[in-house]
Amino acid sequence: MIKACIFDLDGVIVDTAHYHFIAWKRLADELGIQFTALDNEKLKGVSRMDSLNILLSIGGMTLNKKIKEQLADKKNGWFVEFVETITPKEIFPNVKPLLKKLKSAGIRMAVASSSKNAKRVLELLKINEYFDVVIDGTMIVNTKPDPEIFLLAASQLIVDLKECLVFEDAESGIEAALSAGMKCVGVGSEQRLGKANKVVKRTGDFQYKDLQNL
Repeated sequence: MIKACIFDLDGVIVDTAHYHFIAWKRLADELGIQFTALDNEKLKGVSRMDSLNILLSIGGMTLNKKIKEQLADKKNGWFVEFVETITPKEIFPNVKPLLKKLKSAGIRMAVASSSKNAKRVLELLKINEYFDVVIDGTMIVNTKPDPEIFLLAASQLIVDLKECLVFEDAESGIEAALSAGMKCVGVGSEQRLGKANKVVKRTGDFQYKDLQNL
């Protein structure tokens, strides 16, 4: 029986991916690296520093740790500027009603996001009240597909791993959830996320009654 739902943030509750893309593209342009929207797909669910390493590998560049930290901080500064404009209107359709239903049914809930800005985004969206636990990129060492972030969420929710249902839009997130021994709902295409226990086109398409089938 599912007793807890763990949600990724970007691409599951709200689309902040385009803010990340704009910031990474701006950094890539400064470095003279050609960075496309397709390249940006490789950064989904990946930590900031690992994302920078991917971007640099695309450009065939090698930099020392200090410079990379400066570049990552610069990118994050731009992202924070962009994300401060986000409003509750940007929450994906029917997600808030789903959260309300789950909360009223006594389902414990968490956000587990590699983003270090997850808590601020939830505040701006005005939905932080629905979540018992928020795990962000500042609290983990290993990023998805390592299951660390989901294991930490479950331990703070005080639920068994088999009682958790994860909502994810990235293949690495699906892999992380399943390796943690949890059920998983893939948000996106069946072709890309077919390993999940259930796939929905949008998070808001998932119904509370679907919990019974998982």
